[in-house]
Amino acid sequence: MKMQLFCINTEEHSASVMLSLLTNIKNRFFTKYILELWSTARDKPVKLRMEASGLGSEPPMTIHQMFMSTVQKYGDYPALRAKKDGIWVTLTYKEYYQHARAAAKSFLKLGLERFHGVGILGFNSPEWFIADVGCILAGGLATGIYTTNSPEACHYVAHNCEANVLVVENNKQLIKILQVRDQLPHLKAIVQYKGELEQKLPNVYTWAEFMKFGASVPDSELDVLIDSQKANECCTLIYTSGTTGNPKGVMLSHDNITWTASAAGRMINLKMAEEELVSYLPLSHVAAQVQDMWICMRFAGITSFAEPDALKGSLANTLRDVRPTSFLGVPRVWEKMQEAMKAYQGLHYKLNHLERISQLILFLYSDSSVPWGFTLANALVYKNVRKALGLDRCRSCFTGAAPITKDTLEYFMSLYIPIFELYGMSESTGPHTVSWAEGYRIMSCGKVLTGCKTKLDKPDNDGIGEICFWGRHVFMGYLNMPEKTEEALDTDGWLHSGDLGKHDEDDFLFITGRIKELIITAGGENVPPVPIEDALKEEVSIISNAMLVGDKKKFLSMLLTLKCNIDDNGDPTDELTLLAVDYCQQHGVIASKVSEIINKKEPAIYKAIQEGIDRVNAKATSNAQRIQKWTILQRDFSISSGELGPTMKLKRPVVSKMYEEDINKFYGE
Repeated sequence: MKMQLFCINTEEHSASVMLSLLTNIKNRFFTKYILELWSTARDKPVKLRMEASGLGSEPPMTIHQMFMSTVQKYGDYPALRAKKDGIWVTLTYKEYYQHARAAAKSFLKLGLERFHGVGILGFNSPEWFIADVGCILAGGLATGIYTTNSPEACHYVAHNCEANVLVVENNKQLIKILQVRDQLPHLKAIVQYKGELEQKLPNVYTWAEFMKFGASVPDSELDVLIDSQKANECCTLIYTSGTTGNPKGVMLSHDNITWTASAAGRMINLKMAEEELVSYLPLSHVAAQVQDMWICMRFAGITSFAEPDALKGSLANTLRDVRPTSFLGVPRVWEKMQEAMKAYQGLHYKLNHLERISQLILFLYSDSSVPWGFTLANALVYKNVRKALGLDRCRSCFTGAAPITKDTLEYFMSLYIPIFELYGMSESTGPHTVSWAEGYRIMSCGKVLTGCKTKLDKPDNDGIGEICFWGRHVFMGYLNMPEKTEEALDTDGWLHSGDLGKHDEDDFLFITGRIKELIITAGGENVPPVPIEDALKEEVSIISNAMLVGDKKKFLSMLLTLKCNIDDNGDPTDELTLLAVDYCQQHGVIASKVSEIINKKEPAIYKAIQEGIDRVNAKATSNAQRIQKWTILQRDFSISSGELGPTMKLKRPVVSKMYEEDINKFYGE
């Protein structure tokens, strides 16, 4: 390796200049050539986890290189589709790329500095994608911010990533940023991508103004910047939900994203220019971003955007419109779909009459022969069900981000809609294990991504240990958090998930619990709460959410909520769902509100819940794992009130604090 020699005349330079020159020398040679597997500095590259052969040895790519590869071969194919005034409007890959370049030049014109953030706060849309990719092409760090964040939470993320520009959806989100704008020293501009500005403010732009703003920036200037980017440098930040403290900025490199998109797509046998999906889950979450943006880009798929009220009911219409080839739903989405279908009595009636045939479908994935009656059932019921759901073209239905119950998996399997579980973290760029048609076990989250490795750390006698990851999908580190990074990555570079799991004889991974979620009773017994909670929800169908408590206590107790309708803002109401009303009627109770059941302590419902608990307790492995006390809370958990995260995952520390008084009553405290 040739090295340029530096000759320094000490007489001509002050001490401060000398120090600066020596620092530059160190940065150019030591930092450039002695790379580590992790970094917490925004501008420090890392050593890639290259393998000697196989998928892990493929040459690294930047985001731009992956994008250009698709544009060159499939430039005239549709890339992004969204409804405008009720009509689908499409951007081709060439148009998508040109829009991203225009956005990149505008970010540069607005003063975006290298490795500084562009925060994006809003619902999924073409503008979200264009802002994200444009930021990366301009050398910034693309940073999603959850739409449910408070102004203070938005401030934390924007300040932590040193955002130069914030891109917001509408006036509602703009107001949040304006409240904290004076506390963001790096912020230079705000862009609103939907609607007109309600008032003209300095350095606040509409999307149309923004897209024209960088027209004077030469393409050559942008090209030089793009060409200087390396695959082992940070390009995206994913912020964790912050359930146990401040959110952590997960630094993902170009290679993390491009390699994972390629590996995941190949594992589930995606076809170039044949895939279409619906984007509706929060893009600030790694699962949605990797699937909707990056895997789709890598395989020249079409991303169709749902309406902002997707999770309040319109998603069903979009699915029927688009008829996607794959669909990712967090467990709560599948559960809500299951509840709605069961509530539809005509369908329920048909399925009851075909119950024997439906159960036979469960054997499809363990026996290559087709059961008798399946062809008839498929023609009469299953095809119509899938068509009604908009899933008739869907080759793969996925779930991830939180545990899903066996009851829900079996319900959809009985309709010949197998749901494939995925498992991973923000810190693993999304997927680490994948289930697919040729690799499926019910309640397993599949097999490790090709090119990656799993290690079970400190396994017990049952083979259960902490799940650790290795591969090119493992993140760079947490931005400005070296101590937290060292907690997540051991000295050999393995990522410790905090999850407990085991493998079966065919290397399928099963999650058994989470270390931090383990309840350790006063007697010292470790109790994983999720299996007990799921078992109770399966036994008592009126229960919506269940949370086991009893850490350092003499016995276990349970917080319960009942299934209720949600309002237009996504908040739980006092009204029971149709299924819950039906459940009450089956037990001789006429009730339509949660409060009616709680205020009267409706004997028949309370008795039914206790009987369900008794059945769960009868299967407990020890007395310490039995539920002794329980209570029904006045309202269901929700994202807006804080009990659930953006992907509807239970925030246990938050719930414990919010309902501390109820919990203390269990133990006479």
